[in-house]
Amino acid sequence: MAKDHRDLGTELDLFSFHEIAPGAPFWHPKGMIIFKELERVAREINERENYHEISTPIIVKREVFEKSGHWQHYRENMFYFDNSRDENEHLVIKPMNCPESTYVFNSTVRSYRELPLRLAEIGRLNRNELSGTLGGLFRVRQITMDDAHIYLAPEQVENEVSKIVKTIDSFYDMFSFKTSYVLATRPKKALGTKEEWDMAEEALKKAMDASGVKYEVQEGEGAFYGPKIEAHLKDSQDRDWQMGTAQLDLVMLPKQFETFYTDENGNKKMPWVIHRAVFGSFERFIGVLLEHTEGRLPLWLSPVQVQVANIGEEQMGYAKNVCDKLKEAGIRAELNIQNETIGKKIREAETQKVPYFVIIGEKETKENKIAVRKRGGEDLGQITSEEFIEKLKKEINDKA
Repeated sequence: MAKDHRDLGTELDLFSFHEIAPGAPFWHPKGMIIFKELERVAREINERENYHEISTPIIVKREVFEKSGHWQHYRENMFYFDNSRDENEHLVIKPMNCPESTYVFNSTVRSYRELPLRLAEIGRLNRNELSGTLGGLFRVRQITMDDAHIYLAPEQVENEVSKIVKTIDSFYDMFSFKTSYVLATRPKKALGTKEEWDMAEEALKKAMDASGVKYEVQEGEGAFYGPKIEAHLKDSQDRDWQMGTAQLDLVMLPKQFETFYTDENGNKKMPWVIHRAVFGSFERFIGVLLEHTEGRLPLWLSPVQVQVANIGEEQMGYAKNVCDKLKEAGIRAELNIQNETIGKKIREAETQKVPYFVIIGEKETKENKIAVRKRGGEDLGQITSEEFIEKLKKEINDKA
């Protein structure tokens, strides 16, 4: 039976949960390496695809969410409070980034030449989930989203959605996940008119049909402000997870916040907005990935990429030099200094899911080489540390 990601998090020293903060993980140093590497990938994707990163406040006035409709449709999932030092100020700890992106968009006059304008934000959000629904990293109250809000003209939707689907497919393919797609339509309680929803749903259908991607329609499962495309993945246990999304909004951000751009004739036009997330949430993605791989993360994502161990005390100096050389090359390496047999050190590295184990004995020291063992037991034989570094760099760069 596959291990629960919470057990793996404890065994690999990645994160822990404590009663003082229900629904929010405490990330340990090794867990933060995974988190930061995924952030790096998110930013690489955004830079490559011409997204502009922004950052917006965590606490804003309640009026923002009254205007967006979240106060009416989502209030039970929000943390909010009255300012104890100002009885007229009512504040919300933001549960999503979307309304605040409009303030960046509206901060200057926008031209049609700027569209699509892609505003990305890796933001920490807080949602008041019921305590009984909380479950490790899968359901949390503190959530990190790789959000983006794309302001665009209606005729740009088809091309933009196609790009988003390709991005999602490419990202999940790095981890051997298979993706499938759902088009979720207008729920019973929704902002906007039926005509606006029909227009949005038809635009998403055309975009998905044009991209050649198969999808299912789920009636009534859209967000309250627009239909959405959901990316689902299957893990190694054949479980289905809803992760990335692309939601088409003709109502909430454009109309409620009066966002406009100037067209080629100088007329004010209201953009459409796509709400996009690739990960869905960092927390859920990491939880799913840990269970999918049973903690055997790819080299580029592993907190410790190489463990170096000497057989005898007389090889300690050379082992330290090898470890330092790996670190200088940007490899996350550690030296096992425990006074244990080499067999026990190997078993410990396997338990910690370390991708590569370097053995330094008398022969390796004399020949200025290293013996390399791959996670799972494959013996790669003796090579120079320079050859090993080049191999690792290529594997990391390829995200194999």
